[in-house]
Amino acid sequence: MQQTMAYDKFEILKSTAVPLPIENVDTDQIIPARFLKATERKGFGDNLFRDWRYNGDDTPKSDFVLNNPTYSGKILIGGKNFGSGSSREHAAWAVYDYGFRCVISSFFADIFKGNCLNIGVLPVQVSPEFSEKIFEEIAADSNTEIEVNLPNQTVTILKTGEQESFDINGYKKQNMLNGFDDVDYLNNIKDDIVEFAKELPL
Repeated sequence: MQQTMAYDKFEILKSTAVPLPIENVDTDQIIPARFLKATERKGFGDNLFRDWRYNGDDTPKSDFVLNNPTYSGKILIGGKNFGSGSSREHAAWAVYDYGFRCVISSFFADIFKGNCLNIGVLPVQVSPEFSEKIFEEIAADSNTEIEVNLPNQTVTILKTGEQESFDINGYKKQNMLNGFDDVDYLNNIKDDIVEFAKELPL
């Protein structure tokens, strides 16, 4: 059976990063409630951190990091307790749609973490000390690259070689490596399920 994928496979990501050293960033800040009407995953990136990115007249706030051309990349470095608040999936959709494939933090809200894993954003939890080290390196040099190695479950600051391991559920890891969401996973083992069902007693 041909494999279907909900998103691109995640294996090893090397990228510069965008620092957001703010603690307790909740899902209403990630994607304000007034933008939750859509049911598809498209277009949410435009409104990621909307109220922090734009003034009331829709002009960009120059002091917000996403409006600062100094910082770019596919990795977002968040402060402690990232993704707290309501369980809205749209927050993870907005992060993905903007172009981030990984969020690194010293602590994630569980539901946000799960929502990210379901749609192709890898939430990487590191120690507070390592998180602070990443922030320091990026502050010193915005071109600092971070390597996130999912097969080995490691995060490395390439400039210094400093590295830390991270945990991930085995099932979610395999799905990320294959680009599967839960439905894709079931579709791609459908033949096995059918064969197993044939062997069950009536």
